[in-house]
Order: sequence, then C-alpha cells, then structure tokens
Amino acid sequence: MIDQPTIDRILDAANIVDVVSEFVTLRKRGVNYVGLCPFHSDKSPSFYVSPSKNICKCFACGEGGTAVHFIMKHEQLSYFDALRFLAKKYHIEIQERELTEKEKQIRSDRESMLIVNSWAGQYFSTLLREHVEGKSVGMRYFAERGLREDIIRKFQLGYSLDQRDALYKTAIKAGYKREFLEKTGLVITYDNGNVNDRFRGRVIFPVHTLSGKIVAFGGRVLKKDEKTAKYVNSPESEIYHKSNELYGIYFAKQAIMKQDRCFLVEGYMDVIGMHQVGVENVVASSGTALTQGQIRLIRRFTNNITVLYDGDAAGIKAALRGIDMLLEEGMNVKVVLLPAGEDPDSFARTHSASEFAEFISRNETDFIRFKTKLLLAEANGDPIKRSALISDIIRTVAIIPDTIARSVYIRECSTTLEIDEQVLLNEVNKIRLHKEENQASKSVRNAPPEDYIPKEEAAPPPTPPDEAPTAPDIHSPQPRRSPFEAYELALLRYIVRYGERVLYDYVDEESNERVIMRVADYIRFDLERDDLTFYTPTFKQMLDEAAEHCRDEGFMASRYFLAHPDPNISRVAANLISDKYQLSKYHTKFRELEQEENKLDYLVPREIYSMKEAYILHKIKDIQVKIKEAQNRGDMEQIFDLMKQNARLNEIKNVLCKELGERIVLNM
Repeated sequence: MIDQPTIDRILDAANIVDVVSEFVTLRKRGVNYVGLCPFHSDKSPSFYVSPSKNICKCFACGEGGTAVHFIMKHEQLSYFDALRFLAKKYHIEIQERELTEKEKQIRSDRESMLIVNSWAGQYFSTLLREHVEGKSVGMRYFAERGLREDIIRKFQLGYSLDQRDALYKTAIKAGYKREFLEKTGLVITYDNGNVNDRFRGRVIFPVHTLSGKIVAFGGRVLKKDEKTAKYVNSPESEIYHKSNELYGIYFAKQAIMKQDRCFLVEGYMDVIGMHQVGVENVVASSGTALTQGQIRLIRRFTNNITVLYDGDAAGIKAALRGIDMLLEEGMNVKVVLLPAGEDPDSFARTHSASEFAEFISRNETDFIRFKTKLLLAEANGDPIKRSALISDIIRTVAIIPDTIARSVYIRECSTTLEIDEQVLLNEVNKIRLHKEENQASKSVRNAPPEDYIPKEEAAPPPTPPDEAPTAPDIHSPQPRRSPFEAYELALLRYIVRYGERVLYDYVDEESNERVIMRVADYIRFDLERDDLTFYTPTFKQMLDEAAEHCRDEGFMASRYFLAHPDPNISRVAANLISDKYQLSKYHTKFRELEQEENKLDYLVPREIYSMKEAYILHKIKDIQVKIKEAQNRGDMEQIFDLMKQNARLNEIKNVLCKELGERIVLNM
C-alpha cells in the first residue's frame, strides 16, 4: 500500500491541466480551460479544468474531480493504481510492501487482464529480438519491410513461436492464471481440453490505449496458406472494445495536438511506416469501419482529419460511410489519393517527411468534392446512376451540422453537378426536417405521460429518523432521494469549502472553559441535538468524516474530499467546490454568495434553520395525512393525540420562521 506522505507528494505534483491535456485538447477560457468531455459524446465543450482549484468538471454529464479521479475514470483504474500512474508520470518513487496472495486475488479481472497483456507484450518482444526463430523469421520480415530497430522497439513489435502452446506453458510456469489467458484471448481452449496459442507463428502488433496500456494484439501470419487468415486479432473482452480503440493513438496524440491534424490510414504497417519517416500524427482503424467511439478519440485532439486512400476503388467506397460519420460530428475532413499501387507504408518508405508533406498539400481535397468526382466518374453519363449519386451527395451534405459549411458545399455541388442551387437547398432542408421530425416523434413516443411521476420522486418520503432506516444512497443504481437532499447539499457546501474553519470561539460562562466550534463539527452538533442528521448516506459519511477530522492539525476539508478514494465523494466535492456550482433558487434567493467566508457565523446557522424547517414541514404534512386517516376511522383518541403533536410542531415552525426572518411560510 502507499503511505499518506507519498500520496500527498503525488497530489501536490499532479497538475490537473497537465494530466487532462494528455487525453483532451484544452483551450484557455478566462482563468480556466475547456475541452470536449472524454466521458460522454460531447459535441460542444463542456469539460472545464480549473488550475487554481486543481480540479476538473463536466457540466453536462457531471464527471469530475482531481487528477487522481480523472485517471481512475479515464483509464478504469483503482484509486491506488491511479496514484501509481501519476507517480510514474512525475517521477515520484513509491515505497510499498509486496501484496499478499489474498490481496492479489482481490484485484479485479480487468487489472489482471492488463497485467497478463503487459507480460505477453514483453514475451513477444523478447522472442523477436533474442529467440532464434524470432530473429530468423519475425525480425527478417520487419527488416524486409524496411523497419529500423528503434521503430520496432517503439511500437513494441514482437513474434509468437510457431508452436501449439509455447506461450501458454511459459505463462503458466510464470504464475499467470489460465482464466486470464483465455479472457484476453491469448490462448484458445477447446472442448477436449486442449489449449492453443492464438497468435502462434505470427509477428505481433500490440494495441495500446491512450495511456499506453496494452489491451489487445494483432498477429500477421508469414506462411502462405490459403486456409489460414492473414491477420488474427484479440477478441472483444473486458479491456478491449475494438470500436473504441485506434491503432497508434498512444504514439500519435502529442503530434496530433501540436499539428492540429490527424492522418487516418487502414493498417498497422501504414502507421509504423509513416512514423519512421517522421510523420507521427497518424492512426489506423485497423481494417474496421470507422465508429463513433474512434471518432470521439480523434476529436479529443483535433477537428481536422485527412484520410489517406491507396487507390483501391472498392476500399474507398467501403470507407465512405465512416467519412459521413466524421462530417456529422462537425469535423473538417480532407482526402488524399495516393499514386496507383502505393499504400501509406510503401509511399512513406520511398519519400522523406518533407516530400510526404509536400505531396499532401498538393493533392489533398475536400471530402465533398472528392466524393462528388468519384461518384460522377462511376456514373459515366448514366442518367439513373447520376440521379442516385446526386441523392447520395445531398444526404452527405445534409448531415453537416454547421449552417455556413452546408451553404458553401451546396453552392459548389450546384456548379459541379450542374443543378440549380435552390433545388439542392430544398432537398437538403427536406432531409434535415425529416430527420428532426423523426427525432421529435421518437422523443414523444418515449416520453412518459404528463401525470407520470418517476419512481424516485413517487417513493414515499422517509419517516422521522427515530423510526426509519437510513435512506438508500443517491448514487445507487435505483436511487431513492431524501426529501431533504437540497438542504443537505447547501450545508455540505460549507463543510467541503470551510469545514476546518473556526465558526465560534468563546468562553462558556458556566464551566469557564474555552469552546471552539469549527464549521463541520458545529453542523453535526446542532443537527444531532434535535435528533437530526443527513439522510443521504454519501452526504452523511462526508459530514461524519469532516466532523471527526476538522480538529486534526493540517486538515483541509476541500483537499481531503477531493482526494477521497471513494469516487462518489470526490465527485460531490468537485461539484461543490466548482465556481459553476449553483444552489437551488430556494437557497440563493436568501443568501449573499459574495464574501461568504466572512459571514459563516451568520450563513451556516441560517442553512441549519432552513433544513430544520423543511423537516418540521415534512412532519406536519405527515401528521395531517394521519389525522385524515384517523377521521375516516372515527378514532377520536388518535385524532386528539395527533392534533397535540401538530400544534407543538407549528410552535417550533413559528420559532424557526422568526429565526429565518425574511421568509414567510404558509400553514400547510
């Protein structure tokens, strides 16, 4: 485990802008930075990074927190593995004890699979460089393809022996479990119990995530055998979803950001070959149709993408749909058609980086123009085909979200296709209108009836705390919200921001002892003396931890909760610390937010009174329901008892109203 002083050093070193910018393209906006959220399909920047508070926050999907929690969410790591990730980044040495066998078993399947893949990557790489078969077969193939030693090492290329179960036996001997060898797809188990290595007799191309972890492998067979597939890839698994990965993105991300452009190619060798000549802002879809997840990866770093085609007409037509998806995402798409017989790898090997760049600048064309010329050539004067291609072009133009860009393309297509501009405009508008109507219709079909009340809102409110169990956590899959959640959040805001601040410092007249009350322990004390607390478990945990630690030397509530190992707690803290966090109108109307830290002795009790009043009103409403039920039964004794309770609660309510002063509360 990692000790607290080391954790503190990591947190101090981890600059949120530095960490997030490795995965998201950030642009300065005022004192903050903003970019597209990596955690949902974000079409307009909603992910804010605050250097002063050292936190990030998406104001669309709600994800956020410290650098640690960003890495936890983005890379699907545990709290301590995220700390290790940052420690490595900032060259902070971690001294920790060896995990016990029991602790190793507790590690998640995902972490175990990543560990197995990391080992396999080293195994394949070592075989390529050191084994006789690896050098004579694998290394010879790469040498024939013109790859240098440094490029082979950079991409961690490898070789798998042409034996049935060489990897399997070596892995088992090294202590890796068969379960995870199967789950990662490194081995295949048959019904008769036999185990085969999936990639035997192939050169290996590891697939890396944005942070450099190996999640899959691609293997190319070197023997000419019609019955054997040329390429074999890792299957979908807990750690690998091919629709969300791009080959080479780990090695390309910095160059893409720097040049604000990404080259998209098809295969592993295309990426590697271009890197070797110095063109590093390149990724590959690895032979699959382009997906939304892959587009989202590219869009984190740039809106400009250039697609390189090798001149194969069939391949180009198959890729057109993916290009349409790029346009729909608002990306600026260019196309380059390489000379006949060339692919990006072969072309890169025969040209320098400057020659490559010059060729691109001379030959790249806008995708709409490219597609129009391609389909016109295919139509070859046939009226039926020409009509179909015009419809195809119109559908492509219609999906472009930017109005000005659509107008420019319509004008150019009008000239190229020799069709009246207004006709094209009308057709584009029809398509867009039809799409909007379908979306609206779908929304209406899926919308609940007007009198529908969501389960979490329709659920009966909790009975008083002395009678009811604690309400479920609001972060559970089917949350049941406390009716006092808004009031709890208002108080929790002060706890997170100012929990350690001294609220009252006075000498008790009876005991003649000095009394110091800090914000966190005062809130808990004042609620508990009226048998109240927070009824949302996450909020209750935060209240208790702050009250218990607020007197500790060096304790700072904001730092403590932002670095909390529970991601729910750190997310709540990030929300409450963020400048953009807004309380409900109910609260902001009666409180000055400016210079609040100088008015804590006034504002904190005021929020406590607000919560107490809400609780009393809830009790009054509950008693009135019970009175009606007793009246229906004719139970006069219970009616009398309930009316006494109601009168007492109204007295308390009036006292609270007087304390709140400005507010007028109607009798229920």
